[in-house]
Amino acid sequence: MKKILVVLLVVAQLAAMSCSSKTIDVNSVRTNAGLVSGTLSEDGTVKIFMGIPFAAPPVGDLRWKAPRPAIPWEGVRECVDLPPSAMQAPPIPFRMWSQEFMAPMEPLSEDCLYLNVWTAAEKSNEHLPVILWIHGGAFTGGSGTVPLYDGTDMAKKGVVFVTTNYRLGIFGFFCHPELTAESELGVSGNYGILDQIAALQWVKDNIEAFGGDPMNITIAGQSAGSMSVNAIMASPLAKGLFQRAIGQSGGSFSEVLSPASTLDSVQQMNLRYTRSLGMTIADMRALSADSVMKLRTRSGTVIDNVVIPHIYATFKEGEQSDVPLLTGWNEGDGAALGAANGIWARMQAESGSQPSYLYYFRRVPPGEPNYGAFHSAEFGYALNTLQLWDRPFTDWDYQLEDIMSTYWVNFAANGDPNGVGLMEWPEFDPSDPKMMVFGDAVEVADFVPPTNQGSFFGN
Repeated sequence: MKKILVVLLVVAQLAAMSCSSKTIDVNSVRTNAGLVSGTLSEDGTVKIFMGIPFAAPPVGDLRWKAPRPAIPWEGVRECVDLPPSAMQAPPIPFRMWSQEFMAPMEPLSEDCLYLNVWTAAEKSNEHLPVILWIHGGAFTGGSGTVPLYDGTDMAKKGVVFVTTNYRLGIFGFFCHPELTAESELGVSGNYGILDQIAALQWVKDNIEAFGGDPMNITIAGQSAGSMSVNAIMASPLAKGLFQRAIGQSGGSFSEVLSPASTLDSVQQMNLRYTRSLGMTIADMRALSADSVMKLRTRSGTVIDNVVIPHIYATFKEGEQSDVPLLTGWNEGDGAALGAANGIWARMQAESGSQPSYLYYFRRVPPGEPNYGAFHSAEFGYALNTLQLWDRPFTDWDYQLEDIMSTYWVNFAANGDPNGVGLMEWPEFDPSDPKMMVFGDAVEVADFVPPTNQGSFFGN
């Protein structure tokens, strides 16, 4: 009997090992809502899945409600085309933000809760570090399919790279007393942040099938995406869903940098507006998406003490998700925006047990017109996508791209950007603060709080 039990145990272990080391078939990967298929990169080394639903379409009665689970499907869902981006004004390039920085012109839709996955894993048990990238765009524009967010080369460097959409503008951030009264959470607004958390939950639940490690997830973002990362670090709803955080050129310390926008104050303002129109929430849900876009309400994150608490107080009291942090800003961000990342690094270093690493980006992308080291100039370097940006880059730009993206991948893997062949990036120490400078050289410098340097709109 004992021998039989031993044999059964060995068989069970072999079966478990077989399941855990399943070959990833680009034509059939199982998610919790159904099977998906994707496509391969040109060289055949990266599997790409575009437009996987991570939540139900937020339309009809689900407009202005927290995201619901994705609707299961039968058979294999083909995920090879660009999914719809969230409703927004036409994403027309302007100033330094060329088409490479913009959402595709179409499709735009209220049905937008999709994410994209790039993986070079061959087996499901490779447990590669995961980066979930949250796009910028002032919470009114942008998409997970912005060209410079392409994850092919980051996947080749050893991470599973994921980008996500979330609701924007009035669809993502409209708060109102009627919505608060019907909500299971007892709050309204911040739907875009709830979408991001739902995408994060999807990653944790599903990413192992794509070769990723559900216990090694980095949330990362730039501008409004960085503000989102800051808010998610503070949110009690996201505790335990991620292990690292990267915030580029943006933070949400509104209590320090500007008066806080609270749920009560904003929803009362929106109530006055809807009364002036003679409309109820039922009336507004009956409108077409295009008609909703024409309404003029206040859209943006609010402090509701459920989804987003007072962020400064949360960090000061050490109640944030205590994870390693990599954060910084660009010379062209201007003092007001750059200050948030310095505060963020300091507060994590002071109140958390995990380290923070601070950077300052000042490399001016070559070519004309010259806008300096403008807001958004860094992520083509950090995400290893310069080849997708139409600028006359030099050998140094490509070297800097390799250095920065390697730091980012190392951080996602280990919570520490350092590695073989790289200049030592010191932890941020409030008593002797240092930062890594990425410019015409890579060097460690004393941290100098931003004052009047640069402008958000470049030179």
